[in-house]
Amino acid sequence: MTELTVREPTEMIVQDQPANLLDVIARAARDPSVDLDKMERLIALQERVQDREAVIAFNSALASLQPLLPVIRERGGIKGRDEKVQSTYALWEDVNEAIRPLLGKYGFALRFRVERTSDQISVTGILSHQAGHSEETTLSLPTDTSGSKNAVQAVGSSTSYGKRYTAFALLNITSTGEDDDGRKAGEDHPISVAQYDELQKLISDTQTDGGKFLDYLVAKKAIGPEDCLSDLPASHFESAKRSLKAKAKDAAK
Repeated sequence: MTELTVREPTEMIVQDQPANLLDVIARAARDPSVDLDKMERLIALQERVQDREAVIAFNSALASLQPLLPVIRERGGIKGRDEKVQSTYALWEDVNEAIRPLLGKYGFALRFRVERTSDQISVTGILSHQAGHSEETTLSLPTDTSGSKNAVQAVGSSTSYGKRYTAFALLNITSTGEDDDGRKAGEDHPISVAQYDELQKLISDTQTDGGKFLDYLVAKKAIGPEDCLSDLPASHFESAKRSLKAKAKDAAK
C-alpha cells in the first residue's frame, strides 16, 4: 500500500505566496515561459502601486504640514503716483524663509521652472515629496515694467511675483498686512514671524506633537478651532512659551 503525504493548505499558502509584487516580477523574470508582454504588464502594475503609495504619502505629509504654515506678513508695498502705498504684498524672501524649514521637516521640496517670451513670463511652481509624488501649478503674467524698472529688474519682479503666488497656491498660504492684519482696531495682533519661529523651535526641541499643542491652545481659548499656530495672539505668546519650556524641564527630570 502506497503511503500518501498530505500537505496542509495553509503551509502551501505561506510557502507559495510572494511577499510583494516585486517578488512576482522576480519570479517571472527567472521563468523562461513568461513572455515579454506579461513582464511589461507586471512592471506597469508595480509602477501604479508605487505611484498610489507616493500620492498617499504626499497627502498625509501635506495634511500634517499645513496647520503649521504661518501667515506671512506683507512688508512689500506698491506706491501710486503720489508715492503713497496703495497696496501691500508679501516679499518672496519672507515667504521662503518662513516655509523652507517646515518643507524640509515634512519631506517636501519646492522648485520653480521659468519660461519667457517677448512680453510674458510663465512661472511653474513644483511641490515634490520624498516619496516620489509631485504637484505643480503655473502662473503666466506680463513682464512688470511699472515704475522705473529696467529690463532685468522687470523680469526679476515678475519672476518673484510668480514664485510667491504659485507657492501660495500649492501650500494654501495666506498673507496679511504688517500693520493691519484684518482684525478690528484695538484687538490683539497675532505673533510675529520671530515669535512663531521661537515656538516652532521649542515644539521641535521638546518633540511636542504640533496638532496636540494646537488642541491645548484651543482648550485654553488662546485660538479658535480653525486657527493655526501663526494666528496665536501676541498676548498669549509668553504663556505658550512657558508651557513648552515646562515640558522641556519635565522631560529633563
